[in-house]
Amino acid sequence: MRVEIWSDIACPWCYVGKARFEKALDAFPHRDGVEVVHRSFELDPGRAKGDIQAVIPMLTEKYGMSEAQAQAGEENLGTLAAAEGLAYRAQGRDTGNTFDMHRLLHLAKERGRQDELMQAFYEANFTEERSVFGDDERLVELAAGAGLGEDEVRKVLADPAAYADDVRADEREAAELGANGVPFFVLDRKYGVSGAQPAEVFTQALEQAWASHSPLKLIQQDDAEACGPDGCAVPQQH
Repeated sequence: MRVEIWSDIACPWCYVGKARFEKALDAFPHRDGVEVVHRSFELDPGRAKGDIQAVIPMLTEKYGMSEAQAQAGEENLGTLAAAEGLAYRAQGRDTGNTFDMHRLLHLAKERGRQDELMQAFYEANFTEERSVFGDDERLVELAAGAGLGEDEVRKVLADPAAYADDVRADEREAAELGANGVPFFVLDRKYGVSGAQPAEVFTQALEQAWASHSPLKLIQQDDAEACGPDGCAVPQQH
């Protein structure tokens, strides 16, 4: 069974939602039969690569709230993150364009290191003082720490077209599926879960998706006449 997660590195709810989903997945009896794939979604695709902004001013401009309200929201996110065992810097973070990070996540998918890189990006963005935006060497460092080769990472960053079509394809698909926000979870292309739901919701979704995914269960086990590779059973007179 495949679970696809549309998310953005700049999205705090994606950071929290990933932890909640993984809590449900870790306790799921069929965990080894679930493949998780991260899909690209940019919250601010029009932002230029060099346009880096502190989070609090961004929130006040985007949502029309006061600085006090924006800071209170960040503090609340920090409390919710802590409840999931996550560190969270409620002050001093910045935000920017995430397109290059999404391109690197597609490279990481090919190398079997996608989840490791996604987690590295999240932790760097939400817990560390050094920014992940506007610094290619910072991305190289994080990608190398997640198991990717530095040379191939630099090659992707130097080529704006590398994996760009993959990122755009993910984003088009999100729109086709009706996702206008993230995180957005799609289970086996049959069930969708929107937002950073509690772990219990993800547990229910996994169980429901697995039940419909699982092989057909026979309700009549006794031998009965049928046709197969060796021919058809011959009716016997009684």
